[in-house]
Amino acid sequence: MACLNTLKLEIRSVERVFHKDHEVFQVLTASVDELACRFICKNGKKHDITANITETYPHMPPVWFADSEDVSITGAVERLSTTTGLDNHVINQVGILVRNLCSAQGLPEPTVDLDRLTLDFGSGDAKSSSHHQNSPSNSNSASGSGSASTNGNGSSDAEMDIDYDFEDGDEDEEEENNDDEDEEDLHLELEDETANKNKEKEGLDSEHLATLERLKANQRQDYLQGTVTGSVQASDRLMKELRDIYRSDTFKKGIYSIELINDSLYEWRIKLKGVDKDSPLYADLMTLKEREGKDFIELNMLFKENYPFEPPFVRVVHPLMSGGYVLLGGAICMELLTKQGWSSAYTIEAVIMQISATFVKGKARIQFSGNKGQYSLARAQQSYKSLVQIHEKNGWYTPPKADG
Repeated sequence: MACLNTLKLEIRSVERVFHKDHEVFQVLTASVDELACRFICKNGKKHDITANITETYPHMPPVWFADSEDVSITGAVERLSTTTGLDNHVINQVGILVRNLCSAQGLPEPTVDLDRLTLDFGSGDAKSSSHHQNSPSNSNSASGSGSASTNGNGSSDAEMDIDYDFEDGDEDEEEENNDDEDEEDLHLELEDETANKNKEKEGLDSEHLATLERLKANQRQDYLQGTVTGSVQASDRLMKELRDIYRSDTFKKGIYSIELINDSLYEWRIKLKGVDKDSPLYADLMTLKEREGKDFIELNMLFKENYPFEPPFVRVVHPLMSGGYVLLGGAICMELLTKQGWSSAYTIEAVIMQISATFVKGKARIQFSGNKGQYSLARAQQSYKSLVQIHEKNGWYTPPKADG
């Protein structure tokens, strides 16, 4: 609680000093989850800058993103990912950012305001801030909305339903053009081929079977035309994953649904419906259904040609969410979704269900009045990049067992 109170104190101090009418740096909106700021250059051009305060704060600094093409602005923001200790705190992050931005743009620093920022922090609640700075345990506490989604030794992934058997049953067989092959051998081969095809069809309804057949036909056509995308290894694995999902009881129960964008194996649209019915997120989904006719969280999942040896890139597309380890642009803060935490043994279904559990554990809520346009692939990728840089430098936060 001390950590959360200190964070609130820092936010109030930052808002007072860099108010919405400040001539250089403005804090437009602020909460314990996010800061929306604006920097004004000497030519009057405005640059919007946002910070996501994750559940690992202040062990890790906030994740900053600048909606700007000016490299001096983005460079000043990126340097915030290298801070440690007390410099991870919001009040110090803002001070460092303002100094970096002014230096990059050749503007004089608002020294008086920066000094007020420090004084406001110290005088607003000296006892609270002093206790926070001198207590090592607080540096490992979350900001109040939950604990980190994964830990350094990957133990949280142990609960995932992992399938280690990925040998496909329809391996390519060498075609032997032997004119002397007798009729009995040919008959046996045809019987085996028919048995294999029937086995592939088990547990699949006609719609999903048609989808798989269409994808195979598209792959053959691409091969003939020389327009193959991805890799044979990734395509084969993704075909098996999709086939297994179509057979899955979880999928058949409507916990989630899958749609391939433009019939591409490398981009999936996932509609996640099954979250804990006792969670506030489930209640939000029911409200969303009443308002918009949608009772699901839409995820976008992108695969590269080196899948499954690298994780897919996953982001939230809709609705706008807070908490639940969802970052700016819709990126998701999970070690599992980084190269460091990924394993080629993980199934896509297991990843989807882990994301669902993470949303609930992180106390995700739907923001009905927020700016829906702030979710985009570019912003999500930038947030993910900043997240990876931070954790590569500082490691992943491991919460106490008592925190779950």
